[in-house]
Amino acid sequence: MAKDKNSKLEAERERLEQMKVYEKEYASFGLVCGIDEVGRGPLAGPVVAGAVILPLDCNILYINDSKKLSAKKREELYPIILEEAVSVGIGMVSPQRIDEINILQATYEAMREAIDKLSIKPDILLNDAVTIPGVSIRQVPIIKGDGKSISIAAASIVAKVTRDKLMEEYDKIMPEYSFASNKGYGTAAHIAALKEHGPTPIHRKSFIRNYV
Repeated sequence: MAKDKNSKLEAERERLEQMKVYEKEYASFGLVCGIDEVGRGPLAGPVVAGAVILPLDCNILYINDSKKLSAKKREELYPIILEEAVSVGIGMVSPQRIDEINILQATYEAMREAIDKLSIKPDILLNDAVTIPGVSIRQVPIIKGDGKSISIAAASIVAKVTRDKLMEEYDKIMPEYSFASNKGYGTAAHIAALKEHGPTPIHRKSFIRNYV
């Protein structure tokens, strides 16, 4: 039993080392920051971006793409990331702003805000798939980066937990829409509630035209 546990831990440490490949590759530039976002697809709520600078010797086990982790595991990792990170920034763009400038531009805006909220300026950005306009720091877009870079994965966890907690708070105010369970995504129950009760102030008007 102990041997099996040790082999699993060893496998996890090896996986984690693989997720540091980009961080090691770009370490010579200085501080490496991972960037990711959550909430591009929902009908309601903000889009949220995370920016995380981890120490090069970071060994937080089980960090991974937030989509591959359970809610419980994400919530366990969230305070550890905040504690061990060199700096964490969170950017958030409202549904109203999303309607005003479109979801892609709102995502970029959230990412720029997350970078601006870092307590120390990074030297290079590792981004999940995108190049953020209007940013002077060198950027490295990595396809499916949240599963390949420990920094991007940490940013995805911070953004996901932040947004989920916010949607759970909205659920207390507007329980008809089941935001705690659907997080604003267009589930059948959410769409049915939208048709019955109409949109709330946190619904994205540009996303719900086909339903109301």
